[in-house]
Amino acid sequence: EVHVVESGGGLVQAGGSLRLSCTASVFHFDEYAIGWFRQAPGKERVGISCISSPDGSTYYADSVKGRFTISSDNAKNTVYLQMNRLKPEDTAVYYCAVDLGRQCLGEGSWGQGTQVTVSS
Repeated sequence: EVHVVESGGGLVQAGGSLRLSCTASVFHFDEYAIGWFRQAPGKERVGISCISSPDGSTYYADSVKGRFTISSDNAKNTVYLQMNRLKPEDTAVYYCAVDLGRQCLGEGSWGQGTQVTVSS
């Protein structure tokens, strides 16, 4: 079973920054796509970013494009989400999902989530 752990959430003022980390207990980390999703209270979980190790592609939802940057360190089995210019609308529980293959489908293993709260 793949074990996935997120970290780095917290409370930050609007305009501030956080860096989230996602670490997965897998071999051949470069065969997986790692996605970041978020869920605000009473709302659906939505995908916001993805990095695909097999082909190196990245994805950003329009809501975070230009503010968030996803990157990976395959040697550490870790993906990062640098979150800049945070807005109150970014407040949510952020989840990491690990899928075998090129696409972030949310059909593989999930972490427990990390809370991000942005105050106005």
